[in-house]
This record gives sequence, structure tokens and C-alpha cells, in this order.
Amino acid sequence: MNRKIVFYTTGKIFKALAALLLLPALVALWYHERTLVHILVSAGIAYLSGMLLTHRKPQDTAIYAKEGFAIVALAWLGLSSIGALPLWLSGAIPSYIDALFETVSGFTTTGASIMPGVEHVSRALLFWRSFTHWVGGMGVLVFVMAIIPLSERRSMHIMRAEVPGPTSGKLLPRMRDTAKVLYTLYLGLSLLMFTLLVIAGMPAFDSAIHTFGTAGTGGFSSKNSSIAFYDSATIDWITTIFMTLFGVNFNLYYYLMIRNYKAVYKNEELRWYLGIMVFLSVVIAINIIPLKGSFLNALRYSAFQVSSLMTTTGYATANFDLWPSFSKTLLVLAMFIGASAGSTGGGLKVSRLMILGKAAKAEIKRMLHPRMVTSVTMDDKPVAESTITGAYVYIVVYFAIAAVSVVLLSLDGFDFETNFTAMAACFNNIGPGLSKVGPICNYSEYSDFSKIVLILDMLLGRLEIFPMLFGLAFPFWKGHRKVSAKNVRTDNTIVGSKSSDKTRS
Repeated sequence: MNRKIVFYTTGKIFKALAALLLLPALVALWYHERTLVHILVSAGIAYLSGMLLTHRKPQDTAIYAKEGFAIVALAWLGLSSIGALPLWLSGAIPSYIDALFETVSGFTTTGASIMPGVEHVSRALLFWRSFTHWVGGMGVLVFVMAIIPLSERRSMHIMRAEVPGPTSGKLLPRMRDTAKVLYTLYLGLSLLMFTLLVIAGMPAFDSAIHTFGTAGTGGFSSKNSSIAFYDSATIDWITTIFMTLFGVNFNLYYYLMIRNYKAVYKNEELRWYLGIMVFLSVVIAINIIPLKGSFLNALRYSAFQVSSLMTTTGYATANFDLWPSFSKTLLVLAMFIGASAGSTGGGLKVSRLMILGKAAKAEIKRMLHPRMVTSVTMDDKPVAESTITGAYVYIVVYFAIAAVSVVLLSLDGFDFETNFTAMAACFNNIGPGLSKVGPICNYSEYSDFSKIVLILDMLLGRLEIFPMLFGLAFPFWKGHRKVSAKNVRTDNTIVGSKSSDKTRS
């Protein structure tokens, strides 16, 4: 383990955080808010922390898989810890654990909140709270890679450890160029949504807040009643469409940009993702017609909520906790399915479930016909056995952590529905659950211990479990070993080559 480069790179990320905090500082300056001081103090702490970690550049700058995991884990923990300071120092959230919960929820794009109301909070803090969604949506470190020069080898392992989904690769030969393309597409879609919301009548500041929340599939709002405050079918449908768009694999937008329409058309995950979303929206709409009066009106609310929960955004236009049990069950199912790999959404991911389903089908065929040669394919390409094994391992570890989390949450004495959906909402980075953590409630009633459990769930869910687990174990890893040039060349061909499907992020 090359600890020096881990701390050095983490220090650079802290400096980037200091620069990001200047944006809410400008908002505070514009609106003449006293929170300007607290934001600047937090930015100063971030910059000084970065300076301490980067005062001496290590001679050995090699970053491999272990270092990548450690950097991602430390960076996310450090960014959340420092990012919570403005909320805590200003007194907007008096408890540091609560402020940390809110900030982790922001960066991981979960949207779970401990705040009973937000409309009394300063605009600068609301801006920072939602801006963490936008930065964390595509990936904090992917954002940093786009603006800070890093060597190709160093970028590769960092991006592999952070980008969600069963596999990670690169669109362009250089990882930094890939990061730039992703954030350019991300920014373009965000600006388009912001413009449409303003045209639809939403105030500019609110449009920015809800664009951050939608783009990052996070769900923080500037209103206590979320999107429901505006009671506008136009705003509802704009938000529904863009939540769906941000749940799509961003590689497909790049293919559209270079006019590779065939790659988009043949993408199985996209077809399943949209098919599941349409199916659930229609079925739930039929089920809630008695509550909404007509199918079209019911479809407005069902499509919004399905898109919100399946993409793990967490916005609400209705208290779906009052809907029929059948609809609530389907919505909980949507929470677990999640969005596409390579999107800003969370959950198990459609592609991972597809791989598991196809692998199960192939295994059943082998049981019935032992001599039959079967293979699992995605988009007419064979899936490596290591990727299938990785999906199985992920599911087993996922449900093991989920079970332990529910048991630990039960110590607070809440009902099973509350604890189970709280775990599901935080682990899948969704936000609202059911019962006491429903769309009109919050997580403030949980103890500090339970909030720490949910904080870990949010981080594990956002980083696909293993990067965070491996990263937290880095103090126990042995010292850095020299790697032969042959091994380096072999490692560098993993991502972005034909063998990229053998590497799990």
C-alpha cells in the first residue's frame, strides 16, 4: 500500500472541496446572509487540510487498485466530514452527527433528511445542501479528475473504484478525457432542465435547487412539500422526464453525440430500464384511479413516483404512504431495482439484475441438458465469468449488510416497516421510505447510533459496497510493494479494452 500517494491525492481533493465551497459563499454574499462566515471558515479548513496533506509530493506516485479504493473511501469520508461544517457551524443543524447525516445524504445523492423543515434555512446553505447532489451524482472524484491533472494510471483506478455499476470502462483513450465528456453531458442536461423549469414558472433559485436534486438523483428541495409545493402538471412531467434521463447510462448519451445510434438501440439495459418504468407506472396508475379521479391524472402521479424511486431521486408529489398496499409494494420493488449502470442513480442496477437473471436461466438449462454449451450475453456480447461471479458476490454481501442494518436499527424500537424501508431508502440512496420515514416525515427520530448505521449504508450503497469496505481496511494492508513493468502493462489494459468486463468497480 502506497500510503503517501493516498494521502497526497486525498489532499488535492480537499483543496477542490475548498473551491466548491466558494459557490455557496457567493450565494450568501449575493443575498447578504450571515452564513457567509461559516462557509468561508469551512472552506479554509478544507484548504488547510489539503495543504497539510500535499505539502510534500511523494517520489512514488503509483496508484493501483488498493490505493484507488483507499483514496475513494478517505475522500468521501473527508468530504462529508468537512462538508457538514457549514450546516453545523451556522446552527442550522445543531448536532454534528445530524449535519454529517445530511451531508452524506447529499454527496451520496440519497436525499434522506433529518430536517423537519427547510424553508427557514438560509439560501446559501440550501444551495450547498443541494449542490452536493450535483457534485456527487456523477462522482465526486470523477469531477475532480475532470479539473485536476492526474496521470492515466492514477485516474484509471480511482474511476474504477467510484463509478457505479457491474463494470467500468472509458469512452476515450484517456480517463481524464472520459471524465470531461461525462461532466460536459451532465452539465448540458442540467442546463436544459434548469431552463425548462424557469420557463414553466418555477423561480430561478428553486429551479437551480431542483435541477441539482434531479441531475444527481438526490431529491433535496427548497420546499418542505418538495415538488408538490408547485402543484403544476408541467413541472411534474419535466421533472419526471429528467429523472428518467439521468437514470440512463451516460455512455449512451455519448454514443448519441457521435451518432452511434446502433449502440443505443441495441442496449438491452436501456430497453429493460424503460420497460420496467413504463409497466410500473401504468399498473400503479390503474390501482390509484379511485384516489386521483382519472387515469391521466393518476398516471401523472404514478409516473413521477416510479421515476423518482427507481432512479433513487426521492422527490414526491404525493404522500404515497397512503396509496394501496399493492402500489406501495411495487414502489418498494422499484427502490431495489434502481437505475442503469453508469448513471447517477443508485439501487442494485438493472444491468446487474439482468446478468443474474440470464445466469440463472443458463444454469437451469445446464441442469436439464448437461451437455449443452450455454453462455450469458449482454448486447450480443459474452459476459465474463468473473463478472457473473462478481454479481453473485455483490448480491450476497448486499443482503447480508441489509439484514444487519435492519437488526441494528430495530434497537430504536420502531416498527419493521419503518426500519426496513429506512435501510432500503438509505442503502439504495433513495431518501424517503414508508411509515415514520415516509415522504412527509424525516429521520430525526432515530438515535445517533442508528444515524451512523444509515450513514454507512448510504456510503456503502453509493460506492457499490466493496470500494468502501476495502478502503476502510487500508490501515491494515501491508506496505507498498514494487510491481514489475510487465504487471503494470497488464493492469493498464484492463479498463477500456476487450477484457474490461472482467473488472468490477
